[in-house]
Amino acid sequence: MNKLMAQIAKFGLVGVICFIIDYVIYRGANLIFEATGIAAAFPQYYLISGLLGFSISVVANYILSFKFVFERKEDLSRKKEFVIFLVLSIIGMGINELCLYVGYDLIYRNWPWLQSIMNDHIAKDYFFKFAATGVVMVYNFITRKIFLEKKD
Repeated sequence: MNKLMAQIAKFGLVGVICFIIDYVIYRGANLIFEATGIAAAFPQYYLISGLLGFSISVVANYILSFKFVFERKEDLSRKKEFVIFLVLSIIGMGINELCLYVGYDLIYRNWPWLQSIMNDHIAKDYFFKFAATGVVMVYNFITRKIFLEKKD
């Protein structure tokens, strides 16, 4: 149990680092879209920002995960390992995008009482982004442990 708790703590630290990478890119892209007027023409611009941030953080996550968190399977080539990691991450990205869309477009934008307790910026850039990240973090740990980690 102590080994699992230590692994979860390491995974959490790697997750925080990768979240910072993801979030800085997400916010930076949002600011660029808003400053250039693209946001007005394409209201779901934040989904593109989410895709950019998530994609770049996947590479960092792969490197850090196998350096510090998970024990590699010896019978799995690095190429196959990366492909599995990438497929699992793409599914995670889909979950991330779905959480952002459902949270912001379907819930926040259609529930006036929710708009009364948080503004658009807080909803899109903090609340639903953090919620999506939490959901994807649980998914990532479980699937990587099942499909990529060496079994004892």
